[in-house]
Amino acid sequence: MQSKPHIVPSATSPLSRRQFLRRSAAVGAGLSLGSVAGPLCLAGPETAPSRKVLVGVMGVSAKGRGSELAKALASLPGVEVAYVCDVDERNVAKAVDVVGKKQDKPPKGVGDFRRVLDDKDVDALVIATPDHWHAPATILACAAGKHVYVEKPACHNPREGEWMVEAAHKHQRIVQLGTQRRSFPALVEAIEALHSGEIGRVISAKCYYFNARPTIGHGKEAPVPKWLDYSLWQGPAPERPYRDNILPYNWHWFWHWGTGELGNNAVHYVDTARLGLDVDCPSRVTASGGKFRYDDDQETPDTAVVTFEFGDKLLTFEQRSWAARTPLDPEHDIMFTGDKGSLAMSGPGYAIYDVEGMLKTKQAGEGGNNVHLQNFIDAVRDGKKQNAPIEQGVKSTLLCHLGNISWRVGRAIHMDAGRIAGDEAAAALWGREYRKGWEPAV
Repeated sequence: MQSKPHIVPSATSPLSRRQFLRRSAAVGAGLSLGSVAGPLCLAGPETAPSRKVLVGVMGVSAKGRGSELAKALASLPGVEVAYVCDVDERNVAKAVDVVGKKQDKPPKGVGDFRRVLDDKDVDALVIATPDHWHAPATILACAAGKHVYVEKPACHNPREGEWMVEAAHKHQRIVQLGTQRRSFPALVEAIEALHSGEIGRVISAKCYYFNARPTIGHGKEAPVPKWLDYSLWQGPAPERPYRDNILPYNWHWFWHWGTGELGNNAVHYVDTARLGLDVDCPSRVTASGGKFRYDDDQETPDTAVVTFEFGDKLLTFEQRSWAARTPLDPEHDIMFTGDKGSLAMSGPGYAIYDVEGMLKTKQAGEGGNNVHLQNFIDAVRDGKKQNAPIEQGVKSTLLCHLGNISWRVGRAIHMDAGRIAGDEAAAALWGREYRKGWEPAV
């Protein structure tokens, strides 16, 4: 295994190099895939169940996931949002105000998440940043003794997912992925029905995602706004000049920072489908499609079909990111088909059909963030079993990465023992280069 230096702060960071080298000490080289076990930070006689869990939220844009998660956490009993953090100072001010109205006192607002890691009283870091920060921030947080709730996708590339699992095990931290469908009661019930043989032997799963996204246009280099710490926003990604069509959302469609629609939304459906099929790593992945709708700067496909083969089971994902769902499109998000019937998931509910297509059972359900966040808090406080541990999150995120890699190289990807086999160009996309001095390492 190649040597991996630690993440260290930029030259302008007010924290000392010694502080960060201490908190990001290298973890062991072996990759363990078991569940995280061992003492939790809240365990022990001195920490009663009534003791509040203190969290910091990293990435709180006004309309982004971080703000939603911060508000949801502030509404949970026994939880306090101690910090809100963003490289955009405007977002920080808004988040302090909004979250402060939902709990006894306002959170502290900071621009650098490392301030949160430096506070020994903080129990957990919630990461809702661009994809390229998910793994590096998780690794640093684990090394600092914090538990982690990280938004999907787990990581920017497959190698980072391996490092995240290593870091969680080395530091005995709870790391939960924000694939909240794993906590929706009706969908949990649906998965149990699949595994109990309700539709017989489950053979295939088809997933769909439709959205009417607008063009991102053609951007140009521009001065960095005074309210933005663009250097910290880039963080571990190699430096690129600021452009006027990257923030706040369009970074998703550039390989340098994002993972396209597969990482952005497919991961939810692929994760649920993988769970229902009871499979792990595919033997072959094939992606077809392209960027067909707009003439703009987007690098990732806006129209695609990805096929994942698992021996005698098949999983497919279809996306169309430039036109919303029509009456001619499937109404469901995921359809499982077995030799004795089918099960369709739509939002937080599901329906079961017999082999002739007649409805047998239909169950509505409740969704939202709270139940999944509560599961994370319960795991941190009481050691309750996680619904979306990082080991599982990394497996599902890997499928999305493999779909992207297949599309980028223009051919099917074959897997052997969890690795890309016989394709040097595809295997080269397993990891990425990092900005000097910010290389994540475990």
